Amino acid sequence: MINKSFENAKEQSKSLENDLYKNPQKYRVLTGDRPTGNLHLGHYFGSIINRLKLQSLGIETYILLADYQVLTDRSVFNEISKFTYELTLDYLACGLDPENYKTHIFPHSHIPELNQLTIPFLTLVSSSELIKNPTVKEEITASGLSNINAGMYIYPVHQAADIFFCKSNVVPVGKYQLSHIELTRKIAKRFNTKFNKNIFTEPVAFFTDTPIILGLDGIQKMSKSRNNSIKIKSTADETAKLRKSAKTDSNRYISYDPENRPEVSNLLKLASLCSNKSPTDIADKIGDQGSGKLKQLTAEAINTYFDHIRKKRIELEKNKDYVRDILLKGISKAREIAIGTLSEVTEAMNMKI
Repeated sequence: MINKSFENAKEQSKSLENDLYKNPQKYRVLTGDRPTGNLHLGHYFGSIINRLKLQSLGIETYILLADYQVLTDRSVFNEISKFTYELTLDYLACGLDPENYKTHIFPHSHIPELNQLTIPFLTLVSSSELIKNPTVKEEITASGLSNINAGMYIYPVHQAADIFFCKSNVVPVGKYQLSHIELTRKIAKRFNTKFNKNIFTEPVAFFTDTPIILGLDGIQKMSKSRNNSIKIKSTADETAKLRKSAKTDSNRYISYDPENRPEVSNLLKLASLCSNKSPTDIADKIGDQGSGKLKQLTAEAINTYFDHIRKKRIELEKNKDYVRDILLKGISKAREIAIGTLSEVTEAMNMKI
């Protein structure tokens, strides 16, 4: 059933992608991250590049920093504000540009009208739908927590509020977030039916051909929490040092074989993404020079590619007020939209005074 849903969603996404280029004015995108650490190379090639493409098309894009969501599976919260600032620095350094495009960056904790939408939405889903949500179950397992708070179970509904406050109709996701989008679509349909008002459009999941970047362990996906990543902001020396610690194998002859040589192939993929050369061509160039040469070339490719981004980030770090101003403008815009949406919802529920 999940595979069938995924195939159907992929077909929808393909049709959507074609129309995004033709009619960008029809669409509004909601995407975001949790402020739990800096962005790494997996984020950049997995999502930032796609956000830059959407931005260049002139599509209005809301980039949400899900700071409330950090409370669902963390016991330490003293760095939420720090990483809200750090992520915004990463976004701006990578080229996301609220000043010249329809891009808005904001933490959702500062949008009370958005969060208020969660309450009526919770009445539209059953407890079993939340408990059985496959993504929630995976998140609970990954968290390693023995005591699960209610926030963990209801955060897919909170995500629906994130999407609907700005009436987003496009949400970039990976395969494993599809269950959240399906629940969001159900909430839209149920709200419109229950209150006999056509307020919400069912959003479409937008899948892109994003590569999965493995971490330095060569086994698991690159992740902030697994300590197996290279940050976008890492210095050239830090990148070279981290690459030396990357796992490979004992075969000196370098070849691109993702199935049988995942660690080596992951380094080749990274070098390829950063150099615009195919993984096979890079492997052929290295030949029998071994993993040391592969790591060297990969570090050089990463450092060359990210050099201008890192330099821009250093300059932005000197102007904290500018970064804060970007967030305040994003909050102002998001609240303006959220107030209008909440007003419509309140009227539909016959709660206006």
